[in-house]
Amino acid sequence: MNIPFNKPHLTGKETHYIYDAVSIGKLSGNGKYTQLCQDYFKNRYGFGKCLLTTSCTDALEMAAILINLSEGDEVIMPSYTFVSTSNAFLLRGAKIVFADSRPDHPGIDEDSIEALITPKTKAIVPVHYAGVACDMDKIMDLAHKYNLFVVEDAAQAIDSFYTGRDGVKRALGSIGHLAAFSFHETKNIISGEGGMLAINDAQFEARAEIIWEKGTNRSAFFRGDVDKYGWVDIGSSFLPSELIAAFLWAQLENLDSIQQQRLHLWNQYQGKLSQWAQQKQIGLGSIPSFATNNGHMFYIVCKDLEQRTALLAHLKSNGILAVFHYLSLHNSKYYAEKHDGRDLPMTDHYSDCLIRLPMFYDIDDAMQAYIINTILAF
Repeated sequence: MNIPFNKPHLTGKETHYIYDAVSIGKLSGNGKYTQLCQDYFKNRYGFGKCLLTTSCTDALEMAAILINLSEGDEVIMPSYTFVSTSNAFLLRGAKIVFADSRPDHPGIDEDSIEALITPKTKAIVPVHYAGVACDMDKIMDLAHKYNLFVVEDAAQAIDSFYTGRDGVKRALGSIGHLAAFSFHETKNIISGEGGMLAINDAQFEARAEIIWEKGTNRSAFFRGDVDKYGWVDIGSSFLPSELIAAFLWAQLENLDSIQQQRLHLWNQYQGKLSQWAQQKQIGLGSIPSFATNNGHMFYIVCKDLEQRTALLAHLKSNGILAVFHYLSLHNSKYYAEKHDGRDLPMTDHYSDCLIRLPMFYDIDDAMQAYIINTILAF
């Protein structure tokens, strides 16, 4: 048996809606399916204005433009994240200040953030790793105290929630001033490539639409708000084609069934591997009390690099492709000399020890049992 790490799931309606988009005759962005998707997210999750993008990277780059980053501004984010999180802000001239991860979870160590804030700090970018919430009350409290922006990197966090100290349950991506989502083929809901910017602070809404449309007020023109459109700000070609949006719409129609299956798989892994993990001194993904689980990822944390290397080889020899995840950005070839020299031990621990198991909709019970039994035999 050969089991990949990921296999994109198709609901069956993707090509139907793509054909419909072609039949309508508008293939460029901001048509029927773009509006359907944007309205869906706004209405279901309580986001502010929603704008589809061609990637989560694009959404993060839009956020960096919107908060008016300039040369020398500082942005705090975890080192344990994908390079796009950092690149988006570096491209605007910012200095990246990396924070360590939590001991119990790869997400940012919220208690370490305040010590990193300086008069040059402009924003905090929490990453909801594996779709599991950071402690947003702590982060938003710091943002209010120091007048900072919060940009949620919610790439993995669709349909995941945070319960604050006020007892209110809020969708991830609806809490910060801005939030970026991914619909890459490895995510729960996919469009091949694709993303979205959620704009939760009204001050950014009008400008976000201009940046989205290459720096023009084209969208306002087509609504009849202005009698002609022109170049009014910086921007880029961030909006996706209707073909991407049509594919995404087919996925959104099936979001509940997709989530149900992914949570079933996650719970099977958790239940069957708990005792084994304890015996082997291996950690399983934890969910803080304030967070929900969206079944995006099932990961384990080995006790050291040697154990991880051996387990990955064992799985590969049995036809199972499990993978590690991020390499510490503060130690990367590009950024090591720019980092301030602080040790980030938990970040390095996850870089050396974390394994992601195969996790996709079309894993059936027999396939998952084979994965689990192979792991138990290690």
